[in-house]
Amino acid sequence: MVLGTASHVGKSIITTGLGRVFADDGYRVAPFKAQNMSLNSAATPDGGEIGRAQALQAEACRAMPCVEMNPVLLKPSTDTGAQVILLGKIWGQVTASDYHTRRVEQLFPDVLNAYKRLSANHDLMLLEGAGSPAEINLREHDIVNMRMAHAADAACLLVGDIDRGGVFASLLGTLELLEPADRA
Repeated sequence: MVLGTASHVGKSIITTGLGRVFADDGYRVAPFKAQNMSLNSAATPDGGEIGRAQALQAEACRAMPCVEMNPVLLKPSTDTGAQVILLGKIWGQVTASDYHTRRVEQLFPDVLNAYKRLSANHDLMLLEGAGSPAEINLREHDIVNMRMAHAADAACLLVGDIDRGGVFASLLGTLELLEPADRA
């Protein structure tokens, strides 16, 4: 799993590059991002919607893009609300508060089932986190970072962006804010 110290530190690009490397080495590899937030989406061959980054990652992996690669796509519609795309189809409209306090728990079984279906047909899964796994205000209901890492029993890489400044503090701060079991 590729995790980051923040948004926009290079998680998607690192995941894409690793996908191509493993595909070139002969592995059947697939990307997986449990939850993505983006207004930009890509269509799968069967007409479902996934994040554009996961579609690019699928291409790098030489895999056919499918809704299981990004089971939950959040498309912001207001400052405090979003349309939820579940497994490629519109599921509903939610406020941020409703989503984080109730809906993630409702949707996580679908996320796990999507991961299981996808991983059953691949030698290697490349998971991507979102934002930072150390967001203590979001940790309890986070389904895209450490909860998913544990569910997949994934080895984790932590990515930081030196060009943004403060990369060493960001790396150390991320590790320090993680629960002890997650630091490993």
